[in-house]
Amino acid sequence: MKKIGILCGGYSSEFEISVKSATTILNNFPSDYNTFLILVEKDKWTAKYKNEDLEFNPWTLSFTFNNEELILDAGIIYIHGNPGENGKIQALFEMKGIPCINSGALASALSFDKWYCNQFLKSFDIPVAKSTLLTNHSEINENEIIESLGLPCFVKPSDSGSSYGISKVKTKEELKPALEKAFKEGKTVVIESFLRGTEVTCGAYQSKNGIQTLPITEIVSENDFFDFEAKYHGKSEEIIPARISQNEVIKVEALTKNIYNLLNLRSVARIDFMLVNNEPFVIEVNTTPGFSPASIVPRMLNYKGQSITDFWKEIIEFELL
Repeated sequence: MKKIGILCGGYSSEFEISVKSATTILNNFPSDYNTFLILVEKDKWTAKYKNEDLEFNPWTLSFTFNNEELILDAGIIYIHGNPGENGKIQALFEMKGIPCINSGALASALSFDKWYCNQFLKSFDIPVAKSTLLTNHSEINENEIIESLGLPCFVKPSDSGSSYGISKVKTKEELKPALEKAFKEGKTVVIESFLRGTEVTCGAYQSKNGIQTLPITEIVSENDFFDFEAKYHGKSEEIIPARISQNEVIKVEALTKNIYNLLNLRSVARIDFMLVNNEPFVIEVNTTPGFSPASIVPRMLNYKGQSITDFWKEIIEFELL
């Protein structure tokens, strides 16, 4: 059987969430593959293989079991944040010529950075919020930012896949603390104008029958926005199917497929939108969406009546042709 390692953990604040996502995938993976977890930490990588914890060599993508070197036949990189969601490990797999059942290094890196991703999509006339980029060396003129983007606005780490460090800024006095909070999570920060509307998200994946979309989900947060607490601590309601018109459904599904193609995405992805006056604006592209039992994509599959096992079987049959 082909050996498929599911890489999880990573260096971000969503380490444990990544492990939960990967474990859900492992427990529901098609049985005709030899599948196991690989825990990625800064000081070591560990293969969780046949009830043993074995040292994994990231440079050879292999480990030793019963005095035999076992090299991965393929990998699924399910790390939320650095160094997986941003494409670094994908690049390693590409250098070694070993397939990974993910979006590739370039697509992952581009999608991961909120500023560059939205500027790329904007060049194809895809609606995004008006925004500005700051680096940790930028001179900050609070009045110019507010004059340009208005209030409220959102401050987000641009180069971090985590939901940490995001603030909704309602007054000028809140801007500086929000920037300081965001810069603790990354070296670049994006400030976006506020979009008032209905937040929805659409999952997508590629099969032998082309790009498939999953049931659109409406997100209603108890907090000011869909932050870490809302996402992971039950402070939001995810309504499937979204309470939107059929015309809006058609627009969101079509735009999801278009973005999936433009970014050259692979495997599963989830794209978040804000519907403003019936038009979908892109909020964020997720190439490693949460996959714990309570996460949105598994719930989309459940509503559709598609098992997680069949879902990954479809993906593998296409990606490992």
